[in-house]
Order: sequence, then structure tokens, then C-alpha cells
Amino acid sequence: MDGIMSKLRNLDAYPKINEDFYSRTLSGGLITLASSVLMLLLFISELRLYLHTVTETKLVVDTSRGETLRINFDVTFPALPCSILSLDAMDISGEQHLDVKHDIIKKRIDSHGNVIEARPDGIGAPKIEKPLQKHGGRLEHNETYCGSCFGAEESDDHCCNTCEDVREAYRKKGWALSNPDLIDQCKREGFLQRIKEEEGEGCNVYGFLEVNKVAGNFHFAPGKSFQQSGVHVHDLLAFQKDTFNVSHHINRLTFGEYFPGVVNPLDGVHWNQESPSGMYQYFIKVLLHKLLLLATFHFPPSTE
Repeated sequence: MDGIMSKLRNLDAYPKINEDFYSRTLSGGLITLASSVLMLLLFISELRLYLHTVTETKLVVDTSRGETLRINFDVTFPALPCSILSLDAMDISGEQHLDVKHDIIKKRIDSHGNVIEARPDGIGAPKIEKPLQKHGGRLEHNETYCGSCFGAEESDDHCCNTCEDVREAYRKKGWALSNPDLIDQCKREGFLQRIKEEEGEGCNVYGFLEVNKVAGNFHFAPGKSFQQSGVHVHDLLAFQKDTFNVSHHINRLTFGEYFPGVVNPLDGVHWNQESPSGMYQYFIKVLLHKLLLLATFHFPPSTE
């Protein structure tokens, strides 16, 4: 006991000083020990507060007009070729973006998930360098070529030099392209042959959309979409297939700029299609600056 008392006295950081010597006391040692422990606890507490991130949630009224919301996505379709897959976006204000291609990258993948090819959207038949003469004329190659749109011309000087141009002209007219083999451009580019070559492939599509801050939806679907009698339709006749497997895996789906700690509820969601056809939908409510955005995220096989 005397040894412990002596050690406690030696801890006295403020000994009493006399004229010729100084002495350490037990009470001084106890006070020094208690204050050291207290300072250590305060240091650890302040260090934890400094290193710990505190997230404060605030709701404010969004008074801005005309601003858009970015939707970032990364989705894999293991059984749907990239040349078939299309992306549409629309909202309650009436704005529509059909067959969106900008700011989107598609990766062709094989049955094992290995990447075959990766490039901006538009994967499909390449443009022919020397197409046929216009409107059933001479079968010659020249620099002033203007291909027929096969009845879908918007004006006399409207040209469709590729199969994709013809499909787009048909889409604007609200027509379905039933048999690509009857279209010179599609036949020469090997449209159906390329679809057959991609049989069994999948597609990973990623990128972002800029949408209005209002309720709306965006969807991935096979075929080029168009409006017919006020109905949103996807043209599937051109692919000459009866069924489409829209099984998918959502690798990432986020809204707005990246912010640490945000939980994205659809990240990692996986769905395997069991029936030969179907439509799968996700409904998300995004609360952003006091603004409610309802995004439906679905995969229609034919007509919505």
C-alpha cells in the first residue's frame, strides 16, 4: 500500500514548493491522474466527432424553372441483343424522347458475360458506302445518291440512304416496317443477317438521361417505338421474332449528382423472365428539393 501511495504522490504534476525543496502530495497525484484521464477522454471524443460525417436533411422549396434532372443507369440484358434494344423517355408535360441514342453506351456481351464490342448507341448494320440509285432508277453508284423512303418521304427531296433512315422515316409516319428484305437499303446492309448473327447475345447499356422534374417514365424495350392513334407502339415485326427475353440486372440506377451515403433502392435488382412475353415495371418516387418525381421503369415486349 505504501508503494502505491508513493507512486501516486510521484504523479503530482504541481508539487508545493518551499524555500529549499518541494514536496509531492497524494491529493495532487490523484488530481493529476483524474485530469489526465479526463483530457484523454475529451481528446478521443473530439477526434471521433472530427472524423465522423454528420448528414443533415433539409427540405426547401424548388423555385427554379426549366431545370432538368439527370438519371444515371447501368442495366444488363443477358438475352437481348443491342441492335434490338431501344430506350424511350416521356413525362406528363407531353415531352417525349423516342429511341434515345445520345449519352448512351452499349456493350455487346456473349452468353458468358464477356464483352464483344462497346461503342456509342447505334450498334447495328453499318452504312453502305455506295448505295443504289434513287427510287428504282439505274443501279449505279454516284455521289448524288438519294435513297427512297418507300412512301414515307416527308418531302420530294427527302432521302433515306440507309436502313436506319428508312426505319426512322416509317417511325415518324407511325408505320411498322414489316419486312426489311423488301427494302433495298436493309437488304444490302444485311439487316436481318446481322440480327441472326447476334442471336444468343446480350447487351449492357449505360449512360444518363436529362429529364424534366415532373412525373414521367423511361423504359427499355425491343424494337423502334412510334406513335399510332395516340398509342405508344414498339415495332417488332422487322425482327421477325415471336418472343423476346427481357431478363435484366440493374447494376446502378441513381438520380442527380453523386452524393456519398445515398442509398439507391434498385441497385443490384435482378429479374429473370419465365413467361415467353411480359412487361416488368418499377415505380420510384424521388423527393428532390420539395419536388416529387414519379419514374416508372419498365420493359415492354410489344405495345404499351
